[in-house]
Amino acid sequence: MKLNKTRHVLAVPDLKISSAFYKDQLGFSVDWEDENWCFLYRDSFYVMLGECKDAIPPHELGDHQYFAYVDVEDIDELYNEFSSKEIEITSQLADKPWGQREFGIKTKDGHRIMFGKEL
Repeated sequence: MKLNKTRHVLAVPDLKISSAFYKDQLGFSVDWEDENWCFLYRDSFYVMLGECKDAIPPHELGDHQYFAYVDVEDIDELYNEFSSKEIEITSQLADKPWGQREFGIKTKDGHRIMFGKEL
């Protein structure tokens, strides 16, 4: 049996602001949306954003604000793309002792994503 893809479900305080960030800054496309949800994807990385105005803000979750580690084909190209936009880089691109070249970002609403490539 094969697992085909993952979909990360995230609570966001303002769906318009968050979905615009994923589209305009991270390069995602809309798969489906209504007034409470926006499903987005870039290649095989999918997120399902649900507006939850009263949810705990991600910055209050400490280490639990990380929700995904995404393996990419060209980590340097993606890092350069994101560095040229209004994206907060939380950890700079670097080779790690666990065999990954990686960097991290923070989304507009405070969730964190790591991107990496196996060395």
